[in-house]
Amino acid sequence: MIRDQFAEMYVAGVLADAGWNIYLPHRDVGFDMIATFASGDDIAIRPVQVKGLYPTAEKTGKAVYGYVGKLSALHPEMVLCLVYFPTSLSRSPRHIAWMPRPAIKQTSRGYRCQPARYDGEGPSPRPKFECFFDDAGLAALSSECFAASAG
Repeated sequence: MIRDQFAEMYVAGVLADAGWNIYLPHRDVGFDMIATFASGDDIAIRPVQVKGLYPTAEKTGKAVYGYVGKLSALHPEMVLCLVYFPTSLSRSPRHIAWMPRPAIKQTSRGYRCQPARYDGEGPSPRPKFECFFDDAGLAALSSECFAASAG
């Protein structure tokens, strides 16, 4: 079972609950959504790509865990949302990593962003990247320096 849009809609809901405005494209080409957040006279605009990570029950331990593959678009102000589910059948994620552009590295297979690890209990943030996970990462998303941070 492929759940490619579940993670996107989950992230849209989390952003909306936090006061962000969500704009969904007519076609799913490039970014999955554009998110804006107004604070006083300032407005943060973030192009968003979402990647859901759904491990199977047979998943083995990994020191680094995240997304490796192609990205349909890149932008200096973007956020790559990695939605970490504990298993492929889980109804809600264990973590969301809100990763800025500098944390995304080009590789021979496309791009990689691996801010978590995977052990017998499931995915968890690597210490260097904890500031990008869950509520802390969501709060950092609206800051002016978010796009320059790499963990």
